[in-house]
Amino acid sequence: MSRLVVVSNRIAMPGARATAGGLVVGLQDALKESGGIWFGWSGKTSARPSNKPLLTEVAPVTYATLDLSQYELDQYYNGYANRTLWPLFHYRIDLTAFDRQFYPGYQRVNSKFARVLKPLLKPTDTIWVHDYHLIPLGEELRSAGCKMPIGFFLHIPFPTPQVLMTLYNHKRLARHLLHYDVVGFQTPSDVKSFVSIVKELGGEVLRKNVVRAFGRTVRVGAFPIGIDVDEFHDLAASGPATTHTRRQLSGVGDRKLVIGVDRLEYSKGLPNRMVASEQLLANYPENLGRVTMLQIAAPTREDVPEYVQIRVELETAAGHINGRFGEMDWEPVRYINRSFSRSSLAGLYRASSVAMVTPLRDGMNLVAKEYVAAQDAEDPGVLDPVALRRGCGTNDGRDPGQSV
Repeated sequence: MSRLVVVSNRIAMPGARATAGGLVVGLQDALKESGGIWFGWSGKTSARPSNKPLLTEVAPVTYATLDLSQYELDQYYNGYANRTLWPLFHYRIDLTAFDRQFYPGYQRVNSKFARVLKPLLKPTDTIWVHDYHLIPLGEELRSAGCKMPIGFFLHIPFPTPQVLMTLYNHKRLARHLLHYDVVGFQTPSDVKSFVSIVKELGGEVLRKNVVRAFGRTVRVGAFPIGIDVDEFHDLAASGPATTHTRRQLSGVGDRKLVIGVDRLEYSKGLPNRMVASEQLLANYPENLGRVTMLQIAAPTREDVPEYVQIRVELETAAGHINGRFGEMDWEPVRYINRSFSRSSLAGLYRASSVAMVTPLRDGMNLVAKEYVAAQDAEDPGVLDPVALRRGCGTNDGRDPGQSV
């Protein structure tokens, strides 16, 4: 029977504190069902990292992790992955670091992953590589002699040819993807963008969602990530989640709670959300003292300068709003810069009147699906990406933006 071998930059080790994340949520159940290997970076740096992975067996999954040196991390992760590819793929050319020194380090780490992973593989394995950190890995595995099926899934948007071609080595990046058997994206528009860049490079479309270029035939498709709706609904309604939520929200009282849950990064529209919150209170003062906005912004990529900047920006904005509108017994904005467990988030979703999901550009944001799944059918909240502008649930003839 074929094993599933999952490769991603970071992995969710057994026993670690469970936090929300699209990649983790999407992979844990698949591996538990099929068994196999989950291979990735350990999250640690070492002056002399070993070329042998640390193996942790928790049946039916083997977790294989590898340390990186600080230099490798700076070039591969902080550099090319998160200062070049991430902003470019989110159409933020203004924030993209077109620094040629990053790519060789990115390539070397992908080559290292292939070398270390190969001895763990069996000829009957199916390999599933994830996200923008590991785009070259398929080609590296092919070069090492791996002939088993290899698929790739991108969790973030794939840019149009006009945007991608601003990158000095865009042709090489596209060719990397052609070494997989299947390349998956979140949306049909991402598929269209990839097919377009293949055609720009001289490739051809053989039939729907099958392309050929540089001697390789590849299937492409949109495979949006979902969630286990029943499991998340039960989690939100469970005793532990309900009790913990009551304790967390004891200071909110009977006020309406508007929740946002995001990683702290610039594609999520967080500064715009703060502006919207301030405008709601300024333009519709009947909401003063009645509405609390809870923004959970989990820290990420704290060594990347752009993320340090947005953290300062959000902390300043939250302080400004609270200073302008707050009372002794009411904070308009509760801004929390840490991660929460899935159980805690499920309870908070269920207790919230409105969820704001307002990315400027995103792959597949699971917060919207989790919020809907968490609701009490007898008293559901409102999911609206522009809830603070349009209002939610006023049917008495008033301006729909007047009251939450």
